[in-house]
Amino acid sequence: MITTEAAAKSALIALPGAEAPAEAPGREEPGWPWKDAPVRTLVQRVHQLQAERARAFRQLEEGHREYLRSGPCYDFPRYRSTVHEVTQAFAAASREVLAVEAELAGPRAQPLLAGHVRSLQQLEQTRLATVALLQLMGTPEWTGQEDAVRTHQLKMKVIKTMEAISEVLQDLRFDVESAE
Repeated sequence: MITTEAAAKSALIALPGAEAPAEAPGREEPGWPWKDAPVRTLVQRVHQLQAERARAFRQLEEGHREYLRSGPCYDFPRYRSTVHEVTQAFAAASREVLAVEAELAGPRAQPLLAGHVRSLQQLEQTRLATVALLQLMGTPEWTGQEDAVRTHQLKMKVIKTMEAISEVLQDLRFDVESAE
């Protein structure tokens, strides 16, 4: 029997946080528009990417609500399409956040800021995995198997993770001031 956590993890294998495949040897890396940008601009870009992630989470939530409302026949292909779109958005944001982290950790020599960006990425991974698990537990296939205590714990985990994300973003805003 597959547990809800195992099912959610297997559904998230290709989601944000996964390392992008290494470039083939001899291939030139495409230019990154933020390469020579000031540190403040990099941090602003991280905030923009967070706004994109927030929109993607709203799209995921709305897609899940629509899926549940589409019963009793349930429009899974439409929900799957929404999940695919959101996955692409999360993956793109994650790749860019990881590039900002690498830029801050390496050439910019800003380990504190890079650490904040790394924490942010890890928290977003946790949030996404938890939201996916909550959505899985809320699907018709799991009706009757839902554990109210577990659902509450997961909802609290999402809230705590979002609070931690807000704190990291605030730290990032504050610490960029002292970095320049």
